[in-house]
Amino acid sequence: MNDPKTSSHATSGSAYQSLFWQSLSKEQLVECKVFSVSSVLAESRDEARKQSRFYTLSCSPWVNVIAINDLGSVLLVEQYRHGVEGVTLEIPGGCIDPGDPDPLSGAIRELREETGYIARHWTYLGKNHPNPALQDNLCYTFLAEGISQVEQPVFDDTGTERLNSVEVSLSRINDLIRSGEISHALVITAFHFLAIERPDLFSNGIARPKLEDSL
Repeated sequence: MNDPKTSSHATSGSAYQSLFWQSLSKEQLVECKVFSVSSVLAESRDEARKQSRFYTLSCSPWVNVIAINDLGSVLLVEQYRHGVEGVTLEIPGGCIDPGDPDPLSGAIRELREETGYIARHWTYLGKNHPNPALQDNLCYTFLAEGISQVEQPVFDDTGTERLNSVEVSLSRINDLIRSGEISHALVITAFHFLAIERPDLFSNGIARPKLEDSL
């Protein structure tokens, strides 16, 4: 839980501190493949000291990759999502594995596993909470420039993961978001990070890869 004394927000003092809840107990109810569900008994820190029960999801951290080639095309992936029972248009990404020493390593691994691509230069764009109402994890977004395919994608042996890679001009991304063809909230957030950190890419409609090499 964040310390109200050290957080920077519009409100301060007692008005801000009264928003917090103190966790009294936490019980894990079920362990799933990619998350666990817990029941949390918490007490408000205002004068009422109200107690209530909440349900939260514990997830591993995630990573998303905006991968751009030298011609200014973005590498997108099509995959079936069981939540919406349909195929979505996204960017490469996934869970950061316990064996990944840091988020960048997870991004490099996910890009290669899902698409067979590597990149000459990597840039950290930002992080966000996917759904702070329920989840405790962060999603890290990276920009991969100067990409090239070195192998075919490597999917796990369960047969449940299948992706199609699609190259789309960066100039089309805004229209794909407006039309709803790109509807994944974390993908839209990733492109917002890109617009903040690299506005030159969006203003010119093409990528300008950096010359220096990196991981």
